Amino acid sequence: MGFKCGIVGLPNVGKSTLFNALTNSSKAQAENFPFCTIDPNIGIVPVPDKRLDELAKISSSKRKINTSISFVDIAGLVKGASKGEGLGNKFLSHIREVDAIIHMIRCFDSDDIQNVNPTVDPIRDLEIIETEMMLADLESIQKRLDKKNKKNLDKEQLNILEIGLDCLNNNKDISILFDKFERKILNQTGLLSIKPKIFVCNVDEKSIKNGNNYTDLFIKKFGIDNTLIISADIENQINLLGLEERKNYMKIIGIDETGLNLLIRKGYSILELETYFTSGPEESRAWTIKKNCTAPKAAGEIHTDFEKGFIKAEAVSYDDFVKNQGWLNSKNNGKMRLEGKDYIVKDGDILNFRFNT
Repeated sequence: MGFKCGIVGLPNVGKSTLFNALTNSSKAQAENFPFCTIDPNIGIVPVPDKRLDELAKISSSKRKINTSISFVDIAGLVKGASKGEGLGNKFLSHIREVDAIIHMIRCFDSDDIQNVNPTVDPIRDLEIIETEMMLADLESIQKRLDKKNKKNLDKEQLNILEIGLDCLNNNKDISILFDKFERKILNQTGLLSIKPKIFVCNVDEKSIKNGNNYTDLFIKKFGIDNTLIISADIENQINLLGLEERKNYMKIIGIDETGLNLLIRKGYSILELETYFTSGPEESRAWTIKKNCTAPKAAGEIHTDFEKGFIKAEAVSYDDFVKNQGWLNSKNNGKMRLEGKDYIVKDGDILNFRFNT
């Protein structure tokens, strides 16, 4: 299924620099990783996974296919975007299409890069963007609850919008909607305020390892759970280096992982995603699924016919597959299981589906 992240923020906070770093990183990591740019502001990047590399070796696969993540570079929002300031309405519509929002926050000083505000203040900047998204949601809900449009809503949609309106009008936490409705239903509303969020504090090189005063203040207010400290400029520099040079450079500046890996892991966490694999001589492939996904639903990621005609799933855990060096020994040593329609797929499972067409 993959997932799509929109990078948002005020102008000149480093969105495009981060986007370029993330979407070029696939070229730096491995030459056989597929990469494409749909248009100037959307990049599809393969999700690195060492487990897939190992499976491809064990199965002597002709092809290795990673699952993917899409990054959308959404041009800088400004105060008043919800009312059309700048090209606000257009950009806000782009945000509605993503699964998660990456808030790019400026946490560095620079005389060379103009700041739209007189001072660097990451808390203020985030609140500007969040306010514009809330105002856009407010306008959207009011339109849909208008007398002539209201009749087109079913009872559940009406309930969601009425609760959302009350939250936005009275400064209540809109996340209470998740206690009352399924995320899948909520996502269909297109509300910006309920989208999962990752906060990226964009820092200079000397602040990568331990942050700085700006990041300290930001984390104190918004917490560390969904906050990452990344230098977009340094990410770009890392991508220009060869594999060994890259490892040495990252060691020197004190980071263990690239920004891409940090964002992917955080994205999988907040969107509650997992990975299962298929592996054989033709190809080894990674598939992204929601946590607590049943075997038929996982099969449906490959093809809808697999889900409709699902009979059984042959399943081997990743550790058992590696230890037994493939399907045959896993089966002979009793490590392959036959699972039915109620089986909840586990992260790292290698699956082979039996189905009727």
